[in-house]
Amino acid sequence: MSFSKLVFTPLSYVGWGSLEQLVPEVQNYQPNKILVVTDPLLVKMGIVEQVTSPLEGSGYEITLYTEVVPEPPLQTSEKLVSFTREGQFDMVIGIGGGSALDLAKLAAVLAVHEGEVADYLHLSGTKKIDKRGLPKILIPTTSGTGSEVTNISVLSLETTKDVISHDYLLADVAIVDPKLTISVPPKVTAATGVDALTHAIEAYVSVHASPVTDGLSLQAIRLIGRSLQMAVHNGEDKQARIDMSNGSYLAGLAFFNAGVAGVHALAYPLGGQFHLSHGESNAVLLPYVLAYIRRSCPKRMVDILEALGGTAFSLSTEEASYICVETLRNLIDEVGIPSKLADFNIPEAALDGLTRDAAKQKRLLARSPLLLSEEDIRIIYQAAFEGVIKERS
Repeated sequence: MSFSKLVFTPLSYVGWGSLEQLVPEVQNYQPNKILVVTDPLLVKMGIVEQVTSPLEGSGYEITLYTEVVPEPPLQTSEKLVSFTREGQFDMVIGIGGGSALDLAKLAAVLAVHEGEVADYLHLSGTKKIDKRGLPKILIPTTSGTGSEVTNISVLSLETTKDVISHDYLLADVAIVDPKLTISVPPKVTAATGVDALTHAIEAYVSVHASPVTDGLSLQAIRLIGRSLQMAVHNGEDKQARIDMSNGSYLAGLAFFNAGVAGVHALAYPLGGQFHLSHGESNAVLLPYVLAYIRRSCPKRMVDILEALGGTAFSLSTEEASYICVETLRNLIDEVGIPSKLADFNIPEAALDGLTRDAAKQKRLLARSPLLLSEEDIRIIYQAAFEGVIKERS
């Protein structure tokens, strides 16, 4: 294909203090009742009050919905959509990590549709989204998922995950204020940060990459590569938090348009079966998937190495692409994420079931520069279980 289709959120505010634009943007829609979907921990930490207080001060009626859990199961979304339909709200605001934002999208759009949330799932649903839904503003409090700029909501099923995807799920306004990420704990900063890095890397090696997404991806890798360790080890470092927010935002734009592939396909069953966070699932798999596919995209692996701050000078492409994998392994280790599946207490006996579920993620696998068969997937899981780098022979 000689051209690329590029889709972006209609309006974004990105940068320190950008939350100040919330009230003026809400005023543009003149809502009477606003539903705020968020995590109960963020309420306890006082972060949600930074959003709701100025709105209430401007006379808006706010209803807080806090029944949000990480890696939200289908039944959680069903309950929220029912609540939204019954509440007759005029706007939805999502505040939090990817789980809260994904649920807020569904609440806004499916509130004006019929049927269950399950009816709209990508793998098994039979209904189509055909109405724009309620206005929605998405405000991330982590630097990781990119949910504020994508048209996808991810839900956990019994043993894997599925998505609902439509451009009507795009935020009307995204507000990315790194100031809201200052209090994110180190473990969450690490997991969400590697999640964002994975988005950028998978978008860069995707078969649907374009010159535009390449630029977004490489800058995201540069920003995250230089700031992730500092953000984890010193969460109050303002510049590190700014870099991580910008990097996550750019990575979200990149993977929304170019797509993610093998890492995410193999990560979904880990979240579904063992409830690993999405960031940890991606982090533990990233080096093993890249090592396995690297010979299908060696020059791009060299580009990733250089964006991470490494050097390919005097090295062959083969050597530099291998060092790229090792650089990523070291970075993940330095931010405290375990390096193999066994470290997450995942038994070797589970690998066959994980393989079967990952092989079903054809939408994701189709974007890989190396087509991964079920046998390939099983080999990668085994490598990740043992902590040993394996390559496609």
